[in-house]
Amino acid sequence: MGSAEEKPVTGSGRPTSRDVARLAGVSHTAVSFVFNGRAAGNLSPATQERIRQAATQLGYRPDPVARGLRRSRTAVIGLVTDEIASSPFAGRLLRGAMDTAWAGEHLVLTIDSGGDPDKEDAAVAELLDRRVDGIIYAAMSLRSVRVPEGLHRTLSVLANCLPEDDSLPAVVPAERAGGRTAARLLLEQGHRRVALVGGQDDIASAERLRGFRDALRAEGITVPRDWVVRTGGEISAGYEGATRLLDNAPPELRPTGIFAYNDRVAAGVLHAATRLGITVPGDLSVVGYDDQEHMAAHLAPPLTTVALPHRAMGEAAARLLLDSLATGRTPPATVRRLACPVISRASVGPAPIR
Repeated sequence: MGSAEEKPVTGSGRPTSRDVARLAGVSHTAVSFVFNGRAAGNLSPATQERIRQAATQLGYRPDPVARGLRRSRTAVIGLVTDEIASSPFAGRLLRGAMDTAWAGEHLVLTIDSGGDPDKEDAAVAELLDRRVDGIIYAAMSLRSVRVPEGLHRTLSVLANCLPEDDSLPAVVPAERAGGRTAARLLLEQGHRRVALVGGQDDIASAERLRGFRDALRAEGITVPRDWVVRTGGEISAGYEGATRLLDNAPPELRPTGIFAYNDRVAAGVLHAATRLGITVPGDLSVVGYDDQEHMAAHLAPPLTTVALPHRAMGEAAARLLLDSLATGRTPPATVRRLACPVISRASVGPAPIR
C-alpha cells in the first residue's frame, strides 16, 4: 500500500477511483461498490473502511457527472423562485433545500425570476434542457400560483405556494394553525380583549384571521368587527392600525392584546404604543408573525412571534424530490402543511387587571 508521499496524480491533477484502488490495495470494482452504495454484502466492513480512508487521504470525491450518466441523472435539482433569492427574508428556505439536497448528493441550481411569468417559463425550460432531476418552485409569500410551463414534464414540488390547478404537490405553512397559536399566546396570559392589526388580500391573511377567530370562539370570545383592522403589511400599517385602536380610548375599552399580521406590522404597533405612553407588555401584549431575521429579536421589547417554517419548507420540498428519485414514484398532488413554531420573547405578559 502506498504512503501519503506516494499520492498518485492523474493528468488533470484530480485523484480517480483507480488511484483510490491502488492506495487501498483493492480492485477498481471494490471502490465502485463503496461509492455506488453496493458495498453491503459484497465487501467486508474492514475493506470498506480501508477504501474510505484511502479516498479521504487522496481527497477523492466521486465524479457526479459520470455517476449521473450511469444513473440517467444529473444529481442537480432546479429551484425557481419569484423573489426569494434576492431577499434575505426567506433565505432560510433556500438553505434548507440546498443542505438537504447536498446530504442527498445533489446540488441546487437556483434561478430568481423576479416574479415575471415569462422568465419563469424560460427558467423552467432552461432547467429541463440541463436535465435536472427535479424542480422546486418557491414563492416569497403564500399564494395561489399559475404553474409555470414545463413543470409537469419532470418531478416538481411547490414550496410556500399552492398550484391553481391542484396538479402538483405543495409544502406550505400551517397558517390557520399559526393564527390559533397566536391567539392562544394571549388567551393563556388572561387576555380577553384582543384585536388583530394588519393583513392583506392574500391567503396568509385570511388563514391567520380564521385561526385567530377559531381560538377565541372556543373560549366564547367574539372579536368586535372594528378590532380587526386590515391596514396592510408594513410598519406604517401597524402604526396606523394600532393608533386607530388605542388613541383616545380609555384603558377599560381598548384591547389588552394585539396579534399583528407580521413582524413589520408588530414593529409599527410597538411604535404607536410608545408614542401613546402605553407600556408593552405591562399595558399591552403584542404577538408578531414570521420571526423576521434581524428584526423580531431586536425590537423594544424583543418580539414574541409565530415563526414561518422557511427552512423546514425547503428541506421538505427537497426531501420529496429525493425520495421520489429513490423510489421511482411521482409524489401525489397533495398539500403538506408544516407547523409554525412559537418564538417566545418579551412582548407578551399577563393581562392587566382593570
